[in-house]
This record gives sequence, C-alpha cells and structure tokens, in this order.
Amino acid sequence: MSTSRLDDLMGSVDSPLIVVTTSAEGERAGCLVGFHSQASIDPEHYCFWLSKANHTYRVALRSERFAVHFLTDVDRESARHFGSLSGMETDKFAGLDFTVTEDGVPLLTALPNRLIVERITMLDDGSDHVCLTARVLATETMGGFASLRPSQLGDLTPGHSAEERAIRP
Repeated sequence: MSTSRLDDLMGSVDSPLIVVTTSAEGERAGCLVGFHSQASIDPEHYCFWLSKANHTYRVALRSERFAVHFLTDVDRESARHFGSLSGMETDKFAGLDFTVTEDGVPLLTALPNRLIVERITMLDDGSDHVCLTARVLATETMGGFASLRPSQLGDLTPGHSAEERAIRP
C-alpha cells in the first residue's frame, strides 16, 4: 500500500483530535494528537502516539501522568494553539486558564472532557511517533459532544515538520 493511498484512506476516516498535556520536573508540555484509541475495557487503558519532533515527547519521556483532553467541534482555536506552536519556542500555557493536578499535570479549563492517565509503557518501534499505553485513573466529562476532526481545521501548519522527527529509538 502506498503512502498516498494510506493518506487518502485515513483522511476519509477523519479521526477525532485530542490535546495531551503533561509535566516533568516543573516543565509543562502539551500537543495536538491525532493518533489515539481506547486500548482495553477491563482494565481501562488508553493509547496515544506522540511525534518524536514535539517538545511534549521529550517531556513525556520523564512523565508518569498525563491528561487526554477531547476536543469538541467548537475547540478549533485550542487545536490550532496546541497543534501549530512549538513548546520548545513558546510557553503554550501562557494566557490559558488551567489547573494543575497534585502530580503537576496541567488540566485545560476550556477542555473539560478528559481522561487522567498513568503511563504503563512507551513503545518506540522506530517510526516517527511513539505509542504510550496508559491506565485510566479518572474520567471527566460534561456529557455527550461532537468531536473536532482534522477536516474541520482546514489548513493547519504543524509546529514541526516531518523531517524533524527522529526515526531510530
């Protein structure tokens, strides 16, 4: 299967978007994520894949706890903010309302539909993303919502190009 055909197929799937936040040693990080899924029913596990080019990946290497914020169809600006800025160049949390868990994980006030998770493992298979499998510790939701999808964002320029992603673990 060629990459362009995979891109076409996945574009048709149009998976929901999330924002993952975390912190380590007082350093906060967060990024827009398109690759994620529930991974187990009992026990409750969730997986998400982080780009190796992102600041969030570097912080995640030292993190145990994360927040997985589910974006609604009205959260375009949050998606653009976390998807187009580089955490290595700017504090993505400056000017945003958020609280911090006792473990230091930033919880974005504007994105109340979320999971609080604890890392079980991180898999680096040599591609440009790593898979983080996590145990669900808490679920917070305001009820049903329509998910924000990539097709609703239009043109989004990522904070890092594909060429910046390390391939080897």
